[in-house]
Amino acid sequence: MSSTDNPGNGEQQATSPIAEISEATAGEVGTPDESTAETAEPVATPDEGALPDAVTPEAGTPAAPTPADAGMTDPAEHSPVPTPAPTPAPSPAAMRPAPPAPAPAVAPPAEPVAAPASNPADWGRVDEDGTVYVRTADGERAVGSWQAGEPAAGLAHYGRRYDDLATEVSLLEARLKAHTGNPAELKNKAQALAESIPSASAVGDLDGLAARARAMVGTADSAAAESRAEKAAARAAQVARKEALAAEAEQIAAESTAWKAAGDRLKAIVEEWKAIRGIDRKTDEALWSRFAAARDAFGRRRGTHFASLDAQRGEARAAKQKLIDEARTLSASTDWGPTSAAMRSLMDRWKAVPRVGRDGDDDLWKEFRAAQDVFFAARTESDKARTGEEQANQQKKEELIAEAEKLDPSTDLRGAQNALRKIQERYDAIGHVPRGAMRSLEDRMQAVEQKVRGAADSTRARTAPENPMVTSMRAAVTKAEDQLAKAEAAGDERRIAEARANLTTRREWLAEAEKSAGRR
Repeated sequence: MSSTDNPGNGEQQATSPIAEISEATAGEVGTPDESTAETAEPVATPDEGALPDAVTPEAGTPAAPTPADAGMTDPAEHSPVPTPAPTPAPSPAAMRPAPPAPAPAVAPPAEPVAAPASNPADWGRVDEDGTVYVRTADGERAVGSWQAGEPAAGLAHYGRRYDDLATEVSLLEARLKAHTGNPAELKNKAQALAESIPSASAVGDLDGLAARARAMVGTADSAAAESRAEKAAARAAQVARKEALAAEAEQIAAESTAWKAAGDRLKAIVEEWKAIRGIDRKTDEALWSRFAAARDAFGRRRGTHFASLDAQRGEARAAKQKLIDEARTLSASTDWGPTSAAMRSLMDRWKAVPRVGRDGDDDLWKEFRAAQDVFFAARTESDKARTGEEQANQQKKEELIAEAEKLDPSTDLRGAQNALRKIQERYDAIGHVPRGAMRSLEDRMQAVEQKVRGAADSTRARTAPENPMVTSMRAAVTKAEDQLAKAEAAGDERRIAEARANLTTRREWLAEAEKSAGRR
């Protein structure tokens, strides 16, 4: 569904929970053609012709309803009752209201008579010739003739007709109370009932029932007004709900950066929107336009965000690929010190580059780390080889120092000096030793030198102060040794080479200075 397709359905036609009442008038309800079909042609009398409604044994024809449908004993199925002789019309005195008279004693019917909801005996009677009367405020009125069975069955028959009318009135009252259906149509039906009930062929409280119908006519307008007010209130509530949803969507479009959750919420709003009905089309379309615009704005902002993110990730990927290429170039270097520093710099630059996504970052990192591992693995192997060489050099220097420590200048000073000088030359020619052993080896060699020098000084008649040149040269040698130690600690091969060359030179100068001082 596109953003402009409104899933809501403008106005909602209310459907009445109560079935539409028949358009038949009160006089038509319960007639032989539409109700029980128990009446036959009216029986003519000598004075007045046919009565309003007569029921004869001929009603029990095969086309007529069964006794169960009529709720009474079907005289056609049992003992037919001969048609009585025509009776004269009732006198005016008989038409006056009279208190209910006790029903004449009759034999019990062959089948039980279904009792209507109302008690027709309180409102009518059946005389000896079968004429059925109803009592109203205007007097007693003939409503039909019952020739099909017991008088009680006839009263029940016309009582059910009254009950049908009462049911129709009750349904209209319920619809007016519930404000369902067209108020003008309901009013017209109530008016029709109010006009037809007084002359209906039924036995019951016709006056009260007609009064209820007339009351509905009077209250229909107020009920219609109440219905309109309720519908307006309901419409306003539905409009408020959609306005709240539109406002929420506008806030999401303007502020939210939780893209997944916000997108899911907008989808849920669409479903909520579909369930809100009963709003006029114009208002509904205007609110939908607000929501659709907000949803489109959110979609554009989200698209812009992810497009920018994709561009940033592309730049980050290119930057990391460049670092990988640099690391691969450096991985073959054997200039361990400078290259190690360059590799550390590459790592710092890598950390400063933004991520390109979980999977992409992992793959690039593996390539970068593999290039560095090549270099560091080679350096480790070189360190192992150098360590073995330095340990061998340490052993050689320890052997020379042990040889020097065996010299005894007290017995042969000149021989001891010559032997020490040769040992020192061989000592200096040996390469590097482990850094931890360097100081102890130098201290032992200097102790031998001091022993020989002390023996030489003791043989002189007068002890002369040490030559300042020798003192200076010794300080220079000590300084050169410290510089070499620092260069080896840094792993800088260029500095190490320079420091070694400088130390060798300083030692040679010291040796010459000591020789010169010894000859004086």
